[in-house]
Amino acid sequence: MKKRVLSLAMAAVMVGAMLAGCSKSDGGSASGDSGDSGAADGAKVVKIGVYEPASGDNGAGGKQEVLGMQYANEVAPTVEIGGEEYTVQLEIVDNESSNDKGPSAAASLVSAKVSVVLGSYGSGVSIAASDVFKDAGIPAIGVTCTNPQVTEGNTHYFRICFLDPFQGTVLANFANENFEAKTAYILTKLGDDYSTGLGHYFKTAFEGMNGTVIEETFPENNSDFTSYITSAKNAGADVFFAPVSTEAAALIIEQAAAQGMTIPMMAGDTWDSNVILNAAKGKDVQIYVTTFYQEGGNEEFDKGIKEWINSNSTAKANNGGDDTVSAVTAMGYDSYFVALEALKAAGSTDPKAVNEALWKVTYSGVSGDIAFDSTNGDAMRDVAYVKCANTETGAWDFVAVQGVK
Repeated sequence: MKKRVLSLAMAAVMVGAMLAGCSKSDGGSASGDSGDSGAADGAKVVKIGVYEPASGDNGAGGKQEVLGMQYANEVAPTVEIGGEEYTVQLEIVDNESSNDKGPSAAASLVSAKVSVVLGSYGSGVSIAASDVFKDAGIPAIGVTCTNPQVTEGNTHYFRICFLDPFQGTVLANFANENFEAKTAYILTKLGDDYSTGLGHYFKTAFEGMNGTVIEETFPENNSDFTSYITSAKNAGADVFFAPVSTEAAALIIEQAAAQGMTIPMMAGDTWDSNVILNAAKGKDVQIYVTTFYQEGGNEEFDKGIKEWINSNSTAKANNGGDDTVSAVTAMGYDSYFVALEALKAAGSTDPKAVNEALWKVTYSGVSGDIAFDSTNGDAMRDVAYVKCANTETGAWDFVAVQGVK
């Protein structure tokens, strides 16, 4: 397949490390009409499927990702396809953060006759639904599912985010360069593709810098992390790396603070949430994350979505009760417009035509320039934002834009 040549244009300036302070949502539809069927008012309709968690371990992140898509739909509710104007309808399903239930949620989007799918927050549920979309001939655009297996070996699943081999290496480099870390403790969730995958890539990169790794896993439904925190302290770890869900992360933060653990905690994109900020506020902890977007990166977008969130009580509740702009929300916003570009380029609502068009789509989004490689349909991203939780203000402090040397 032919692909793009556009690369990201993100700033690469390093800011001094702030080591010291540092279900179905509104807008969904249960209709089973065809993708280009007419609405009640006679307008043509194209359906974009939204395959995201609104419940389960990743429900909080999934809701924030969907917010970006819903806001984008408010900004651009129509699209011109083949010379005709279509109303864009979001078909939103809850995959429940479950690899077992995800395929059924995906099948409901197939029944709704969507032209393209966005999602999911969570690599495991994305992988679990992949064959459903493949068999139906419907392309999917991953938003923040970073595990390589999502797109590996297929031609229907694309993604607009960076991948875990890159993210894990960025985090390992940051630990080495900013904390002079020699020993890293890694805690992952057993059976979670994202968690174990990112843990693996961090370990590989860290050991490649002659670092020592102690690693443990915890089972499903675990809520007591005290023994793991004790293990990290007793091992003399220089960093505590836990690429886990926001729900597990909040418990880890609470229990680490209670045990007086001052080891810097590090994680990937899942920790970029106000759930983490709220858990860390007022506590003597250090938290550093890599992510896709830093609030303030696009003032027009930030202003617009904050106004929208504050005027919509459901949106505000789904954003954790405030108007903090999450990186996954910005990514959800960009994914919607990538889908519109594919529909316009295809000149059709036919999923097969949209799939073919996606390979050549390029789009300058709020999170950076997006274009897909010619091998797997992965976005060509080469930098990540690093930020730390300010436990006094309850906000994220920007630390750096970092790539891989």
